[in-house]
Amino acid sequence: MSQAELVIVANRLPVDRVEGPDGEPTWRTSPGGLVTALEQVMRGMHGAWVGWGGKADLDLEPFDFDGTRLVPVSLTESELRDYYEGFSNGTIWPLYHDVIATPEFKRSWWDAYVRVNRRFAEAAAANVAEGGFVWVHDYQLQLVPQMVRELRPDVTIGYFHHIPFPAYALYAQLPWRRQVLEGLLGADVIGFQRVADAGNFQRSIRRLLHYPTKGDTVTVPTINDQPRTVISKAYPISIDVDTFLELAHKPEVLARAAELREQFGSTKLMLGVDRLDYTKGIRHRLKAYGELLADGHLTGKDATLVQIASPSRPGVEAYQDLRNEIEITVARINGDYSTVETTPIRYLHQGYPREEMVALYLAADVMLVTALRDGMNLVAKEYVAVRQDNSGVLVLSEFAGAADELGSALLVNPHDIEGMKDIMMRALAMPEAEQARRMKTMRKKVIDNDVARWGRNFVADIDHIRERRAHAAVVGERIRQVAAAPKLLIALDFDGTLSPLVSDPMAARAIPAAARVLDRLSHLEGVTVALVSGRSLGDLRVIAEHRNDSLVWLVGSHGSERWTPAGGAEAAETDPRAAALREGAEALVKDLEGAWIEDKSFGFALHTRTSPDGVDPRAQAALDAYMSEQAPEWRRREGKHVLEFSWRHEGKDTALALLRAELGADAVVFAGDDVTDEDALRSLEDGDLGIRVGSGDTAAHTRVDDPRALAALLGRIADLRAS
Repeated sequence: MSQAELVIVANRLPVDRVEGPDGEPTWRTSPGGLVTALEQVMRGMHGAWVGWGGKADLDLEPFDFDGTRLVPVSLTESELRDYYEGFSNGTIWPLYHDVIATPEFKRSWWDAYVRVNRRFAEAAAANVAEGGFVWVHDYQLQLVPQMVRELRPDVTIGYFHHIPFPAYALYAQLPWRRQVLEGLLGADVIGFQRVADAGNFQRSIRRLLHYPTKGDTVTVPTINDQPRTVISKAYPISIDVDTFLELAHKPEVLARAAELREQFGSTKLMLGVDRLDYTKGIRHRLKAYGELLADGHLTGKDATLVQIASPSRPGVEAYQDLRNEIEITVARINGDYSTVETTPIRYLHQGYPREEMVALYLAADVMLVTALRDGMNLVAKEYVAVRQDNSGVLVLSEFAGAADELGSALLVNPHDIEGMKDIMMRALAMPEAEQARRMKTMRKKVIDNDVARWGRNFVADIDHIRERRAHAAVVGERIRQVAAAPKLLIALDFDGTLSPLVSDPMAARAIPAAARVLDRLSHLEGVTVALVSGRSLGDLRVIAEHRNDSLVWLVGSHGSERWTPAGGAEAAETDPRAAALREGAEALVKDLEGAWIEDKSFGFALHTRTSPDGVDPRAQAALDAYMSEQAPEWRRREGKHVLEFSWRHEGKDTALALLRAELGADAVVFAGDDVTDEDALRSLEDGDLGIRVGSGDTAAHTRVDDPRALAALLGRIADLRAS
């Protein structure tokens, strides 16, 4: 059996097992939202899907279905009770949905959850190709990413969380909170439905694991002391828009929608489509509608509510109780307010094929999505997608993920019954022009951000991680090579490289970690450390806190002057016109706020680091014109908030070449943060290592974020060299 480039891991297989006409079991595609979402992503790929077969103690060999390899995972009755109904839906589901119901924390449930997650991980690891992609889905399998990483460190791992992720105060209740976070962080990319969910996850990471987070990334320590970067952010899931548009054009679907409309006559049709779950706000919806009937604001002839509540988790007691409560409520409302001609609520406890759902969407005047908490809610997007005439009204809970994208819906707080009643009445009375304006905006959003785009965005970040990993491997090998060179030169810029950029240039100092690693490197056999800066030698000695007994070489003024441990300072020549030219330059920029001229041994520099608006183009143009006329042979260099004029044409590339030749270096490491460092980076040879600190286009082999990260990389070189 060949292994798959992409392996989807989900609680269920994407198929249902049914008996054929001859009594033999057959398989058909499941109607679930996850299957629909991933259908397009897997199209045309050599993929496999690991999941439970839908029946206890069903022990099946892998088989092919519709071009995908299906790998069934067997679960016993007790595992379904403890892992699925217990920990997944009795602990995680209510906890992650803002404790709408009370979660239970049973150790036996947790033990089953760990055991079953490992079984899924082993199946995924056995079926993924070398260097492949394993994509794990949802809360039932939160430990799988780390387990797969332990089994197959060569693969890239994604995880998508389809339900909400709770605020830290709620998440902290989970006794196994650290283990779950560590399980999720086994993934390279972790996706959430909402920005708020990703934020909740990162706050839990910081509070419990104390791992650093920055933007959309988490830095995860590893046993080999080389941190791993995990992308953690929102990827709002969507629908296969083209499929729903195609269905909405089918003559039989249009005929069915017309038939439904005819059944209801002039009555407005409000529609609710949900799994039977306490998070969906069905009880609140019924209460609001029932009160509108009781208050006399509506009759069953004015507006009928069609409520589809598809069966869900019938083995869980809380769901049995919910079904009983809803059906009693429906019966009471219908008993009180039905007439011979009308029934206010049409309640249907069953699932329907997609064609029937699209017909209902087309027939409904108002779609009610009133979840108390929902990761996304694709029903809202499905309704919007098929309303091609831009009619209809979407009433949408603020607490559904879809509210982030569908802001033109009538947003509602389902806990506010009076507010929900007002919104229902507003929806029923909304003018056609307003319906069209709102629906047009929402349809564009849904069509532009369909499930294919969701999949592309997630996979693009997976590819980015893969590229970064491949790059890290190349850089890692280069680091090992330079560390092993008999004679190694480590040359480093100072400002922005070893020291953060500061408003007062003379206040710059190397961060402690950088100072320590430079001292350590300079004492290793065969290693020479040099600071190569645009600063004058005198200033460089001050800011580098350089001692006369130091082993670190200093190269100032872009190579025009230097200090060596053996020979001390070497004086630089000067241009007799330098003082007069500097005075002329100062006169030109004296009125520029926050700008000042620094005297340098090779000329002078205009600094604008503290200027609120940067360099005034007119002042810069005047300075350029002045220097072109007075000293056209002087070299002009532009860096970060600095413009330099030098009578010496040498740059850091020249300085580096002279150092290499003088020392007989077999390899060079050079790090810098500015455009003035790029000449040196471009001059590096095969076997050297160039490092860019911070952002910007670069010729460097690798990039680090800041001086702290550079110090860590230099520490790796020191460790390798010492060993």
